[in-house]
Amino acid sequence: MQVQEDIASSLELELRRGTIVLCVLSQLDAPRYGYALVQCLQAQGMPVEAGTLYPLLRRLEKQGMLRSQWETAGAKPRKYYCLTEQGRTLYAALLDAWASLNDSIALLTGGKGSKT
Repeated sequence: MQVQEDIASSLELELRRGTIVLCVLSQLDAPRYGYALVQCLQAQGMPVEAGTLYPLLRRLEKQGMLRSQWETAGAKPRKYYCLTEQGRTLYAALLDAWASLNDSIALLTGGKGSKT
């Protein structure tokens, strides 16, 4: 039974990895720093490790999807990330793709697993 649970856990992790970009982009319409983003995603049922998030944020910034700005006025410096116009366009496209995939999966599974 443990082998089956390990396989299921591994496959669930793979599903989460496939959706993390969409989840991150969904939370960056307004500026947010990394740790606050980790907390927000976790609170919404999408836990992400800082070691996964920060490289993703840097990659998305390098690709022009995000911009960042250091805030040094507080107790400690924080780097805030926010969507660029290109990032907003990407987010909308990924959201459309997700909706299409979700519809296809619902058809294939007869709606099983849907919480609605």
